[in-house]
Amino acid sequence: MDFTVQRYRELLRALMNNGYQFQTFAEFIAKPGKKSIVLRHDVDLLPQNSLAFAKLQASKGIKGTYYFRAVPESWNEKIILKIADLGHEIGYHYECLTTTKGDVEAGIQDFRNNLFALRELTPVSTICMHGSPLSKYDSKDLWKTYRYQDFGIIGEPYFDIDYDKVYYLTDTGRKWDGHKTSVRDWVNTRYDKTFHSTPEIVEALKNAAFPNQVMFTFHPQRWNDNIIKWSKELVLQNVKNVVKKHFYVKNNL
Repeated sequence: MDFTVQRYRELLRALMNNGYQFQTFAEFIAKPGKKSIVLRHDVDLLPQNSLAFAKLQASKGIKGTYYFRAVPESWNEKIILKIADLGHEIGYHYECLTTTKGDVEAGIQDFRNNLFALRELTPVSTICMHGSPLSKYDSKDLWKTYRYQDFGIIGEPYFDIDYDKVYYLTDTGRKWDGHKTSVRDWVNTRYDKTFHSTPEIVEALKNAAFPNQVMFTFHPQRWNDNIIKWSKELVLQNVKNVVKKHFYVKNNL
């Protein structure tokens, strides 16, 4: 089975065995390593799953970046603090134009309030848009009017990485080639190589056939060893993929 914590362990092991440097997004923005992995985690739901990932990484001396939404199903202050204490980067997973139904002025105030609230818990220097696939609003459009740099933010993955140089992999759609069913979690890139499953990525790593600079995006709520929870997530994600593909997804190819 794919998208289990065991598969995640195998992936981390393969990356470690190939000599990659693990950097937080903030570290990568400041000084990208020549052979570097950024482990980005979008904490959309079930923050306890993200804590499990964070503990596993810390046990191996690995750092990642965790983006929390300002909604009850993500924003768990105890878990945010625990993940930060493990040495990981905490960032804000903003969805301000969805929250304010496209009102830009209200959106920037929502952004400011939530960013400052998160900074009361831990330092925050990077942000990342939450795709809100069922919303008609793209929160990245907030930056057509404002500058996130004015808030002391040094990076946003959808703006501050050259994806012709950095290979991007996301588990959106519960598969690694889910761009056809992704509304907003996709990037323009010169790379034409794709992977469908985690074992395929591990095999490429074993064969030294993997790019040197890579950003992974994980949604930890999708990864479970418990067969009941794993099966529930599989069914729900397959339904979501069908709905998104037919009603929301634009041509991202």
